[in-house]
Amino acid sequence: FSSRRGWNNDPNGLVYLDGEYHLYYQHNPYGWPWGNMHWGHAVSSDLVHWEELPIALYPREFGDWAFSGSAVIDHENLSGFQTGDNPVMVAAYTSTGRGEVIAFSNDRGRTFTEYEGNPVVKHKGRDPKVIWYEPGEHWVMALYHEVDDKRTIAFYTSDDLKNWQYQSL
Repeated sequence: FSSRRGWNNDPNGLVYLDGEYHLYYQHNPYGWPWGNMHWGHAVSSDLVHWEELPIALYPREFGDWAFSGSAVIDHENLSGFQTGDNPVMVAAYTSTGRGEVIAFSNDRGRTFTEYEGNPVVKHKGRDPKVIWYEPGEHWVMALYHEVDDKRTIAFYTSDDLKNWQYQSL
């Protein structure tokens, strides 16, 4: 996949919902160089043919870019974000001015609403990967973390995708 315009990079939020594979990706829709980070969006029914959709996530303000992250489907609505019958999609990403933030979509990933309680994790690092850990019945977030001049991966857990507890490095 290549976007019709601008610069694209890291795939984010690779997720499947209701017959569609979603590809969210780092995107500068305004030019070819790195910068102005947004999340671009494309969907496919077969992983070969892709339809580019409008920008999924915009920066909150200039300089507070939407960096890399991931997306999950909250089938059990543990977050409480779901409205209607369709499961809610939740994106977790780095807001360069705030930390790790989440946004949710009730229209199959077409538009997102930012969670009012952001940031959900404030630290020195980036790029949250969120998964559902079935044996523990909770969400796990792994993210790049810097502490005491060490670069490592930090792990957090949550029951609702909104309140995260630090577990370990």
